[in-house]
Amino acid sequence: MGAPLAAAADRTFARPDRRLLAGIAALATLGAVGAATLVDLRPPAPRGADAPAEVFSAHRAHQHVEQIAAAPHPAGSARNDEVREYLVATLTGLGLIPEIQTAVGREAGQLSGAANGVTLAQVRNVIAQIPGTDPTGRVFLVAHYDSVQVGPGANDDGAGVATLLEVARALTVTDRPRNDVVLVFTDAEEACLCGASAFVSAHALASDGDGVVLNLEARGRTGPVITFETSRDNAALIDVFGRSAPHPVGTSFAVEVYRQLPNDTDFTPFLDAGFAGLNSAYLDGSAIYHTPQDTPESMNLASLQHHGDNTLGLTLGFGATDIPGLTTDTDATYFPTPLGLVHYSATLTWPLALLAAAAVAALAWLTRRRGRGDWPRLVGGFALAAIPLVLAPVAAQLLWLAVTGIRPAYADLLDPHQPTPYRLAVLALAATVVLTWYALLRRRIGPAGLAVGGLGWLAVLGVLLAAVAPGGSYFAALPALAGAIGGLVALSLRTTSAAAVVALVAAAVVPVVVLLPIVVLLFPALGMGTSGVAAAVAVLLGLAVLPVLDLLLPQAGGQRATAAVRARRLGPLPAALTATATVVLVVVGLAVDRVDADRPVPTHLMYALDADTGQARWFSAETRPQPWTMRHVTGEAVTAPEFPLLGTHELRSGEAKPATALSAPTLDLLDDSGVSADGTRTLRLKLVPRRPVRLVALHVAADTAEVRSATVAGQSIPVESAGADAGADSGEGAAEGGGRWSFGTVFHAPQPDGFEIVLVVRPTGDGPVGLRVSDGSDGLTGLPGFTPRPAGVGIAGSHTSELVTVARTYTY
Repeated sequence: MGAPLAAAADRTFARPDRRLLAGIAALATLGAVGAATLVDLRPPAPRGADAPAEVFSAHRAHQHVEQIAAAPHPAGSARNDEVREYLVATLTGLGLIPEIQTAVGREAGQLSGAANGVTLAQVRNVIAQIPGTDPTGRVFLVAHYDSVQVGPGANDDGAGVATLLEVARALTVTDRPRNDVVLVFTDAEEACLCGASAFVSAHALASDGDGVVLNLEARGRTGPVITFETSRDNAALIDVFGRSAPHPVGTSFAVEVYRQLPNDTDFTPFLDAGFAGLNSAYLDGSAIYHTPQDTPESMNLASLQHHGDNTLGLTLGFGATDIPGLTTDTDATYFPTPLGLVHYSATLTWPLALLAAAAVAALAWLTRRRGRGDWPRLVGGFALAAIPLVLAPVAAQLLWLAVTGIRPAYADLLDPHQPTPYRLAVLALAATVVLTWYALLRRRIGPAGLAVGGLGWLAVLGVLLAAVAPGGSYFAALPALAGAIGGLVALSLRTTSAAAVVALVAAAVVPVVVLLPIVVLLFPALGMGTSGVAAAVAVLLGLAVLPVLDLLLPQAGGQRATAAVRARRLGPLPAALTATATVVLVVVGLAVDRVDADRPVPTHLMYALDADTGQARWFSAETRPQPWTMRHVTGEAVTAPEFPLLGTHELRSGEAKPATALSAPTLDLLDDSGVSADGTRTLRLKLVPRRPVRLVALHVAADTAEVRSATVAGQSIPVESAGADAGADSGEGAAEGGGRWSFGTVFHAPQPDGFEIVLVVRPTGDGPVGLRVSDGSDGLTGLPGFTPRPAGVGIAGSHTSELVTVARTYTY
């Protein structure tokens, strides 16, 4: 039997005599902890060019960025040749012996330059080695030196390349590490990860798969460098990461999320080959990603310093480590704190999750035992705590939907150029939901019942994540465990004692330290379009600290009517303040993030010419076409199966004037075996571009032949990996294929004299085999009917922005 249910004022974990003073002190404590947590996530101050030679200097590295990112330099371009020559000259000047690996690389990962077909590229990787003193393996430092076709790539991945050059310089003026250090500057990452794939599959230094890979990336222009991906069984890697990186920012939750996403970087081929390693990038400021605004001037030097400090520290750390000893059979759970990276073995995931659930159950029992709640209120508190968990994310998504209605340019951006006011608005909205919910139910259910209910959801989530995403279980289980322990301690003391308040505040420190970084990092990682995810985690944080929030509110009830009236009147005030803040922050965001030449509206446009018919069309992938785009296309969504490089997704289209000077690739039949006894036919072909292009492609019409095997530029292609349609941009999946093409291959950076393709086909009819060839170049200026963009209208960050494609059909 439990104690009789206490009065509303007593149905709480703590009721200090000086409530307001206790609440202010508790809030100040959590605020200080939160501030320290946020400061810990900030990148370090950049070091000047006069920094000591043995340390990394962002200013020295940025001098390389200025050279590398002076102009767009996609794979195969003349400008990319200049960047490669600069790398070779710089490495040679450091006393190293750079090597250029020339090879044909094949796509790697789930998304590449042509997700539905087989993509290849002529690549030229730059490789240099710093021999170790007594090597047990190799430390591979990897960054790609090519850019997208429309942007100079200062951040993506000029930052990574410059970091490697500055780290190499620092290593040459200090004692050499024990293990070999291999610098790998890959080509054609933007096209298909083909440079990294060629290195892993064909270079002698990668032949044994023995080494640690540190891949450097950027998907924005600022923010902390986050280690967002690791190889599996990473416990030993994370131990070195925590000890050697001066500013370790990363969570095992992020690793779990990334493993479920269809995203790939140069790290993917190394993972597929069995290498261990870490993948790191800074993500904030993604509005400039893959756009002409990705310039050296856009870069935050503090983020570059973060890349450099961590890379140099990790190179030295792994350089002194027994590489074979890094092999483990378990992952680590880890997350950043102001005191350093906390990490522990994933074998503790289930014990901690179950312990948290048991502790919350014990808290519920003791809450009833002490008369602070009965079972109906405790069960009701748990059930009703689902309301803010659902309502806040929905409200956040609706808020952003309203903002994009006001500012349509946001629809095709991952994030606005100035996202901070909008992010704060989402957090204010989440706070509004939690505070409104709490004010409406606090007196009826009781503070203790609602607090136990909130911790219950954290405990349940911790168990669920332990089952499906073990690396993420900590962010729910640890706050639930801490909150339950704090509640148990408080219930064991007098409700009016200061010690009870201290126990609750100490427990609330854990969710602030654990959950606040996740909220902050989720915004740039996922963008405002999915801000509901950050809102949901913010609600979890609010639920975890309810006992402390309660101290800031009037008592839930009391013996005197005036106290109850005052509680009812003042209870809604916090929610009203946060609701007002939400509106104000949205208005501020709209005011400060205006469209101008530095922050243009992104627009997407392509030009396609059918050399068979002489007809041309404009195409755009914009979901809400901008007024400038609508000068070229209509609002009707169509597909473009006659132009396989454009993929199978819906596009906006409009008639265009034919550019008769554009020549389609030629496809010469070098040899034809005729139909053999097994019903197959072998065609040896040569595909030759007839103008300066970035890529060429060949597709086989499905109604004329099935492809049984294929060899492209000497590379044997597994036909089962070829999809029905191939697109030049990332993101089209084989499931989208309409079946028009039985096989497709896309080749980036082709030589002017072309390459051979050998197809073994089984004809599906008595007619000839239909083959569609196409090419892709960049730049719409000068095309008939093209309207130059006015000030404030920019180019969208896409692999097909400004694409010019010419297609022709051959039959043999």
